[in-house]
Amino acid sequence: MKKIMACIASFMFAVLALGAHAEDKATVKDAEAMVKKAIAYYQKNGREKSLAEFSKMPGPFVDRDVYVTVYNDKADCLAHINPKMVNKNMMDLRDASGKYHIKERMGASHKATSGWQDIDFFNPVSKKIEPKRIYWERYDNLVFAAGAYKPV
Repeated sequence: MKKIMACIASFMFAVLALGAHAEDKATVKDAEAMVKKAIAYYQKNGREKSLAEFSKMPGPFVDRDVYVTVYNDKADCLAHINPKMVNKNMMDLRDASGKYHIKERMGASHKATSGWQDIDFFNPVSKKIEPKRIYWERYDNLVFAAGAYKPV
């Protein structure tokens, strides 16, 4: 009986551990909500203050592995948690599979006001290349985006 109880306890611990690990990653709903939160903040606080806030790490626009990015029409990065990305043109940036994902997003943003994009990208939390689903919205001639890494 003790062995059975130990097995059940081990199983329950494993299930709880997996559940806790799953909660470490944000969801696509979290990514979409982050973009909407960023746009609302931008509307209230203006461009200069907002772009600075979006680039803070840690900051109010970073949640686990979700963070906000903002690009202008020319694909110049205006806000990013990696300061090396800010003020650089990212039109030719490719994901791990070779897709020009910023170019693709910019093109899509001229046809619609919001959308989803799937890429393979470096996860700063896990330090691995993982599939990522990005939500983006166009506002004030800027493209706001945030993405969630898919469970692997």
